[in-house]
Amino acid sequence: MLFANIRREASTLSLLMLAPLFATAAEPQEHKLANGLRIIVKEDHRAPTVVSMVVYKAGSVDEVSGTTGVAHVLEHMMFKGTKKVPAGEFSKVVAAAGGRENAFTAQDLTGYHEQLGKSKLSLAFRLEADRMANLEISPQEFAKEIKVVMEERRLRTDDRPQALVYEQMMATALVEHPYRVPPIGWMSDLESMTWKDARNWYDRWYAPNNAIIVVVGDVETKQVFALAERYFGALKAKPLPERKPQDEPAQRGVRGVTVKAPAELPYLLMGYRAPILRDVDNDWEPYALEMLAGVLDGNDAARLTRTLVRDEKIANAVDVSYESTQRGPGMFVVSGVPNTGRTAAELEQGLRREFAKIIKDGVTEDELKRVKAQVVAAQVFQRDSMFFQTQQIAMLEAVGYSYRSIDTMIAKLQKVTAAQVQEVARKYLVDDSLTVAVLEPQPLEGRKPVPTPPGLRHVQ
Repeated sequence: MLFANIRREASTLSLLMLAPLFATAAEPQEHKLANGLRIIVKEDHRAPTVVSMVVYKAGSVDEVSGTTGVAHVLEHMMFKGTKKVPAGEFSKVVAAAGGRENAFTAQDLTGYHEQLGKSKLSLAFRLEADRMANLEISPQEFAKEIKVVMEERRLRTDDRPQALVYEQMMATALVEHPYRVPPIGWMSDLESMTWKDARNWYDRWYAPNNAIIVVVGDVETKQVFALAERYFGALKAKPLPERKPQDEPAQRGVRGVTVKAPAELPYLLMGYRAPILRDVDNDWEPYALEMLAGVLDGNDAARLTRTLVRDEKIANAVDVSYESTQRGPGMFVVSGVPNTGRTAAELEQGLRREFAKIIKDGVTEDELKRVKAQVVAAQVFQRDSMFFQTQQIAMLEAVGYSYRSIDTMIAKLQKVTAAQVQEVARKYLVDDSLTVAVLEPQPLEGRKPVPTPPGLRHVQ
């Protein structure tokens, strides 16, 4: 979704009461270095801390067949040392300063962040500038870390039936676009990957002119810009690879896949191809799809939870997700676990029945008002978090949107009408754009829990 945690209970909050909080929030300021590096600073003086995030505009969407997962592997290797900060020291240095650090790999970007006391921002900048330009990737460190990544894939995907189903659903729903490949990569590619593949990825994409730094916290903007110039200003820009269009061909009918894996209950995924946000000011369908997701599964009173989980007891759980801000094709995904004694087919019938009700009868103003209140309230609550503010700005900017559009997006969500929600349901919840993935449970005998390996980092 455009804004996370829409499910937070907030139906009693008034939009009119919340609106002034957006107007009084500090506006971010931006500076661009001569080497192309952009720095965005948002002052937040409520606590003497700071969050710094570096995002590189390269993720699994930029990988090629044979080296899938390399963006995530390089993320791991970024903690394996430079001449100034040897392998294993990066995290120790941050921890010794009283801070925390981590990283994540997504389809469209890779991010690295530190949370520190405000006086330690220079430390974060020094460490990030060093590994932006001076990373050392030794065959020995790579050989150890690639095993961690392969174990991460086993833990988070191969040994998790629902994750396997989602992976196969995406691989079936898309035939051309790289979103069909999991960001963690296919195991065969990880097994054949070499340290040179990681080095080539680093050399190709890790450059100041392909990065954005976002800083939120108890800082003075001009001082942050000066620190950025001090630590990053001497780094050299690089020629970046040309990105070709990656358009997904039109879907022309229902696609389906069945996954057999050890599990207690079946699992159902229904993925509908849907548009994403391209023009913040003039598009309306992505905003309406956000509201549709909220009406179906935005709170305890939402339609799918109320009808299929509580009243009819067809489902043990249901979930709706829709990502409208990304580089690649959009997908409106509905998932669910049937109750004991119920089948995935029964759950699919129940979901289709609920979709048909909205297509035929629309949604009520009360439903829509409740979801809109939650969208705004979630923003208010989340802006208490410096990390959330940092991540929201960084991720929007990295995929081609502007942090200046955040309030516009909220305002556009508030203006969505019940008729528009009904229209997008009618237009996009159709079989010609649908992929159905079903987990067919297999016996659990002999299965042993897999321990979590050390050093795991975040991959989306």
